[in-house]
Amino acid sequence: MNVVLLAGSPSSPSRSHALLSHLQHELRRAGALCLTVALRDLPAQALLQADVSHADLQAALARVRDADAVVIATPIYKAAYSGLLKTFLDLLPQDCLAGKAVLPLATGGSIAHLLAIDYALKPVLHALGARHIADAVFVADPQARLQAGGHYEFDPAVIERLDRAVLGVLELAPRSRRNALATESI
Repeated sequence: MNVVLLAGSPSSPSRSHALLSHLQHELRRAGALCLTVALRDLPAQALLQADVSHADLQAALARVRDADAVVIATPIYKAAYSGLLKTFLDLLPQDCLAGKAVLPLATGGSIAHLLAIDYALKPVLHALGARHIADAVFVADPQARLQAGGHYEFDPAVIERLDRAVLGVLELAPRSRRNALATESI
């Protein structure tokens, strides 16, 4: 299984990128091939001008297109996912997420931001063709503490939710692939 992990935070270090790192480790242990695309490392001018002819953007878009599963991590700002993530998602072709397992991850200052996944991010994922969306994981800032050395430590309950999310992606990916193949043959 080929998994692309999209890091939608403009900051480094970031809690959402740390979530991706944990998930990547667990997915690799389960045999998945994982590749992280840090959206903050893509060329800003090409992103903002929607210059899909830029080689770096073409490569990132192709990775999403060719993935079996996509994990999307973002901080929540003002009740919405990051503008950086929005800019990248706007470049994806219609139905780019069709036939893929998709897992949204989000971090926010408090539990009050939890619904941003359902009301802001999931509708966009559906518009991009996602039909196999695993249970999202939201982590409030107090549940992820920055440690000396710049890494984050997550509460045990967060680790448990992340581990369940890995199982959800592993379960959904084969099903989404089968459904995509059935649709192609109709």
